[in-house]
Amino acid sequence: AFGPRWRLLVIGAGQLTHYVAQMALALDYAVTICDPREEYADGWLVPGTQLLRAMPDDTVVEFRPDKHTAIVALTHDPKLDDLALIEALKSDAFYVGAIGSKKNQAKRKERLLEFGVSSGQLERLHGPVGLKNGARTPPEVAVSILAEMTATKYGYEVPTPIAVRAHMAGPAG
Repeated sequence: AFGPRWRLLVIGAGQLTHYVAQMALALDYAVTICDPREEYADGWLVPGTQLLRAMPDDTVVEFRPDKHTAIVALTHDPKLDDLALIEALKSDAFYVGAIGSKKNQAKRKERLLEFGVSSGQLERLHGPVGLKNGARTPPEVAVSILAEMTATKYGYEVPTPIAVRAHMAGPAG
């Protein structure tokens, strides 16, 4: 591969981030995790990643996101996620995503507009983050996030899927 390396900055060092980071490393991203919260950062154990304990908005600015950068906010804490998203949406990052329900995303968008994010910038926000594929477990959600990032990276927009049958519990028989 030639040219700049693809980079992923994840806000939050929780359980989901472990899976996202491991899968992103397998996809050859340079992975950086930002979490100023000691209770999360102290337990970070994914080799090959860089952990920063700074405030997320400062980290985004210092990271200098470009067209080879994805930024995903996974803390569920508006004080951390929103500050990072404000800076991320102003950047050239090819992908900006945030975890949270549709209801929480609507509230987040209202807050971001109040903090000066333009409606055009807000349209770039992927949230709820990830392809809608029925994911329920942290590894499944990580797959959906990286699948959406990959589609965006290559210029694809995946339409919202239509459920064709009810969820089946347990292994298929």
